[in-house]
Amino acid sequence: MAEDFKVIVFTLAHEEYGIEVDKVRTIERMTPVTRVPKTPVFVKGVINLRGIVVPVIDLRSRFGLPESEPTENSRIIIVAANELEVGFIVDSANDVIDLNTDMVENPPEVVGGIKAKYLSGVAKFGENRLLILLNLSEVLNRSEIIQLEQFGA
Repeated sequence: MAEDFKVIVFTLAHEEYGIEVDKVRTIERMTPVTRVPKTPVFVKGVINLRGIVVPVIDLRSRFGLPESEPTENSRIIIVAANELEVGFIVDSANDVIDLNTDMVENPPEVVGGIKAKYLSGVAKFGENRLLILLNLSEVLNRSEIIQLEQFGA
C-alpha cells in the first residue's frame, strides 16, 4: 500500500535532491566551518551549533561534483544519522513537498554522475520534475560515522 511522506528539497549543481523530513533536524545558513586535520576531503570540518559540535560534509565533494564557493543561498542541512547529527552543505534548500511511495522508482546506476548506492530512489512529480532521494546510510557509511562521532567526543 502506498504511503505519503514529506521531503526537504535541496539543490546541488542544478539538480534537485530530497531528504525525508523526519531525518532533518534543522536547516542553517552558512556559518564558518572549523577545519579538522586528517579527515576525508569531503569532511569540511565542524561547526558549533547551539553548544553542540557538529561535523559538516560538503555533499558536492562527497558525490564527486565540482566544488563551488558558498553563496547567500547555501545552507547546512543538519540530519540525524543514528545517534549523530551531521551537517550537509548544499547549494540551496528550497521547499518541503509531499510525495507518495508510488511516485518513487529505483535509481539508475548513475544519476548526474552520482553512484546509485548514495540514492534511495528517484521521484517523479509535477510536470517534468525529478527528485533524487538520498540514501543517508550510504552517504554516511558506518566507518565514516565512527570517525565523525570522534569529533563530538
